[in-house]
Amino acid sequence: GINTTNKFNSYLDNILGCGETLKNKIKISFQNFIDLLIQKFLYNSDEKELDSFLDTLLWKYNIEDHQFLMDKNIFNILRGMENETLKGAWGKSYLLEEGNIKDNYNTSNKKVQSSREGSSIFANYSRGYRFFGLNEPSSYIIMENEVYLQERMNSELALKRFDIVKSTVPIGTNEKIEKMLKDNLKHDVHVEVASNPEFLAQGTAVRDTLNASRIVIGTESKKAEETLKKVYANFGVPIVSVNRRSAEMIKYASNDFLALKISYMNDLANLCELVGADVKDVAHGMSFDARIGDRFLNPGIGYGGSCFPKDTKALKSLAADLGYDLKTVSAAIEVNALQQKRLYTKAKAAGVDFKELKVAVLGLAFKAGTDDLREASSLKHVPLFLEEGANIVAFDPVARKNFERFYPEGDNLNGNIKYVDTAVEALKDADICFIMTEWSEIKKLKAEDFTGNMKSAVVYDGRNLYEPEDMKNAGIEYYCIGR
Repeated sequence: GINTTNKFNSYLDNILGCGETLKNKIKISFQNFIDLLIQKFLYNSDEKELDSFLDTLLWKYNIEDHQFLMDKNIFNILRGMENETLKGAWGKSYLLEEGNIKDNYNTSNKKVQSSREGSSIFANYSRGYRFFGLNEPSSYIIMENEVYLQERMNSELALKRFDIVKSTVPIGTNEKIEKMLKDNLKHDVHVEVASNPEFLAQGTAVRDTLNASRIVIGTESKKAEETLKKVYANFGVPIVSVNRRSAEMIKYASNDFLALKISYMNDLANLCELVGADVKDVAHGMSFDARIGDRFLNPGIGYGGSCFPKDTKALKSLAADLGYDLKTVSAAIEVNALQQKRLYTKAKAAGVDFKELKVAVLGLAFKAGTDDLREASSLKHVPLFLEEGANIVAFDPVARKNFERFYPEGDNLNGNIKYVDTAVEALKDADICFIMTEWSEIKKLKAEDFTGNMKSAVVYDGRNLYEPEDMKNAGIEYYCIGR
C-alpha cells in the first residue's frame, strides 16, 4: 500500500542516495527485482533483515554492472567506479585510486566539456547511451529477454532514436537490438544502434576515461559515425572507426589477450619454480622487448573480476557455437582455474593439514582497489580451508561485507571464520598465513609483523609482495609464485 511505497522510496534514498530520476530508472530496469523487494516489505518489517535481503538481491542481480548513474552530460565518466556510485548498497564508499574526483571532473576539462556538449548533439534523439549487464558465462541476455526489452525500449519510440551500446556484448548484439527495435516500431521514426565499448579498469575509471588510449566506435552509417566523432572531438586520442561487429570483437579480443598474457606468466612462473629460475627476473628481462612490453607480466593466483573470466568464456562459447575451437583462450581459462587454487595446492604438497589450524587470510577482493569478489581467488581457497576444518581469521579493508554474504562469521562447513579490522590482528597466533590481495595495508607489513604475531611464521604469498630472501632470513617459511 501507500506506506509500503513510501518506505521503499525512503529506503532507496538511504541505501542508494538517489533521487527520483534514478529511482525511476531502477524501477523500470529492475522490475522483477523491485517486485521481490516490495513483496519482502509487505511481509517483513525487520529493518536488519531487509538490509540483508536487499544486499543479497543487489548481489544476485549484479546491480553494479548496470550503469544507471550515467547522466547524459557525463556519459561513461563514472563507469566502473565501484561503490562510489552505489555506495550505500555496500555500506561504504571508497575512491581508491582515483584521487580527488573533483579534480578529475571539472568544467574546465575539455574532455568533460565534450561529454557535456553531447547533450546538445543528441537533442533531437529519444535516447543516448545504453548499458546492458551480462552475467557469466556471458549468456545472451539480449536474445533471452526480447519481450522484456521490447516493452521497455519501444514504449518511448516517438522520436528518432540513436542507441549507443557501451557494454561488452556478444558479437552481433548491436545488430540484434537494432532489428528488434525496427521490427516493433509504432511510429515512423529512424532508429540506429552503434557500438562504443569502454576500456576501463575497476577503480581507475575516471583516469581511464580522461586518458583513454583510444576510442572505438562501431557504426553502419556515416551519420552515426560523424555523430560519435563529435562526442569525442576534444579527447585528443585516436578514434578507431569500424563496423559494429568489429567493434564488439575489439573489446573481446583486447580483454582476452590480456587474460592470455596473465595465464602465460602464471604458467611460466610454475615452471620457474621447477627449474630454479626467478620469474621476477625473467619478466624483467622480457619487458625490454617492445613487442612484449612491461605490463601484465606479474604472476599471481589468477585473474578475476567482472571482465576477464566472463569475456574469455564468452569468446570460447561463441567460437564453439560456430564450430571452432579457440584453443589459446581455452588454455588461458584452464590455467586460470588451476592457478586460483595454487596456494592451497602448494600447501597440501608441503603436507599441511588444515584441521583446527588457525589460518590468517589477508585480502578477499579479487584485486586491490575494489570490493569485487567475482572470481576472486579467496572464494576458491576459503571453502577448501573450511572443508578441512580450519579456523580462519580474515582481513580485507573493503570486501569484508561482501564476503560475509557467502561465509557469515561463525561456523561454516567443517570450520569457522572470523573477520578482523587489521592485518596484524589477523596474524595474531596464526599457524599459517595466506595472502590473496595486494592491498597497501598488507604490502606495508614487515617481516617482524609475521614473526612477532604468528604462532608459527608460515606464509603463502599469492601476490609476491615480499622478497623471498628477506623473509627467509627473518626466519619465515615463505612460499610465493615462481620465485
